[in-house]
Amino acid sequence: MFRGEEFNKFALENAVEIKNVPITLKSGRKSHFYVNWRFNDVFLVDKLSNYVIEFADEYEILPTCFYPVPEGATKLGIITQYKYAILSSRYEKGSHPLPMGRGKPKEHGDVKDRYFIGEPKGRVVVLEDVTTTGLSILETVKNLKDLDCEIIGVMSLTNRMEKTPIPGKDDRKVVKRFKDVFEDVTGEKYTEPMAVDEALIEAGIPYYSLSTARDLIPLAIKKFKPSEEVVRSIEREIEEYGIEPISLK
Repeated sequence: MFRGEEFNKFALENAVEIKNVPITLKSGRKSHFYVNWRFNDVFLVDKLSNYVIEFADEYEILPTCFYPVPEGATKLGIITQYKYAILSSRYEKGSHPLPMGRGKPKEHGDVKDRYFIGEPKGRVVVLEDVTTTGLSILETVKNLKDLDCEIIGVMSLTNRMEKTPIPGKDDRKVVKRFKDVFEDVTGEKYTEPMAVDEALIEAGIPYYSLSTARDLIPLAIKKFKPSEEVVRSIEREIEEYGIEPISLK
């Protein structure tokens, strides 16, 4: 059984930080709230993979394979898929693939070779470490759709609960990349920012998260006790990029 409070505690002890000086995220946005699931510790990755499998079981998400978004979730995805496969009653030769995506695609070859080192097959769940704007997820979804994969969901360890790229505010290149891939996978025009789960709904894919900024930020402030200046800065971040207000008390 997946226990959300236990997972939040695990996150606070091992992945969550409140930075005195804001860090620049992959999205280009700056934040004092930082979540890093890229463990270099077998014990922690093993425990984290158990949480992923428990969450999938709890919500009856039944994939053939977990496919990690390159490269942040790669190690976790491979270990999770291995453990998930050997626990399956259907486990036998050829029953479960062990897919991995390339961080940088090859310039030539078939889709399965350009984007993947062992392509996903069957019912695929995309595994993400931290969701910010959703760009990495949608680019991964596009590659999987090009391979005609059946994507049954996206699972993220932490949802920062931020809007997709904001025209006129976020980096223009990031906005254009998101606009292009959103319109490719959904067939709809991208005119204004939205929640990442809404963007995935437009693509016909359900989104799940094991933890959210709504829960983790107040817990992190309570634990790390940052200065009032840092707390006010986090409040401004939420007002600027968040999809909903978050009480920090």
